[in-house]
Amino acid sequence: MSSRIEALENKLAPLRESLKSHPLYKSLQDIEDVKLFSEFHVYAVFDFMSLLKALQLQFTCVSLPWIPTGSGAVARFINEIVHGEESDINEAGEPMSHFEMYLDAMKQLNASTKGIETFISALGNNKTIQEALEIAETPKAAQDFVNYTFSIVETKEAHKIASSFTFGREDVIPDMFIAILEEARTSGYNYDKFRYYLDRHIELDGDEHGPIALKMIETLCGNNDTLWKEVEEVAINSLEIRIALWDGIYKAIKQPELT
Repeated sequence: MSSRIEALENKLAPLRESLKSHPLYKSLQDIEDVKLFSEFHVYAVFDFMSLLKALQLQFTCVSLPWIPTGSGAVARFINEIVHGEESDINEAGEPMSHFEMYLDAMKQLNASTKGIETFISALGNNKTIQEALEIAETPKAAQDFVNYTFSIVETKEAHKIASSFTFGREDVIPDMFIAILEEARTSGYNYDKFRYYLDRHIELDGDEHGPIALKMIETLCGNNDTLWKEVEEVAINSLEIRIALWDGIYKAIKQPELT
């Protein structure tokens, strides 16, 4: 790890600790709580792919005729992540995006997919992100999260997009999730799709995608102090909006009548 990355990681450590120790995790007591969590979190699973595709549009050629982009190292990083996120193998051995795996897992949990499916349908009918969020009656915390993500995408500044992608998606998969799923399994309920998604998410992000993304940041910023500063600002803001999403889910679990 370079000294620049290490310094940035140290600055982000307090926010990551706030995320890791968020009271949301201890509030997850049963499958009903996991269902509610997934109904908010699925929007973050969706817009993660938009961050990734924004990078792919900038650093790989996705138009005809093909021409070299001049940034083979970054293109390789992005294409490796796209391969894993957009066409991974699900628990049945079938190629599937992580977003679609998540939807399948939600359905197995009997969580409501009405909101996210309405949102996707609205986008398919050429509605703007904000219009689609409103049509889907998306919870405010999830709306704020998605809107922030797309505000970064719309800058079309690769280092900012890469920063949100790399540092703003510090998903801490709590042991409580696994414990709840295991307890359900011993009671005769099998939620293997969600368990598989969690396991795969941890494996790819920790072992493969995380190091690739950090290398991408280093490649994009080089020795440019301004770029590193902007990367830091986006990373901080992205973690803060993630914490705000967690706050919204926590409130929905503890005080559902207010959401």
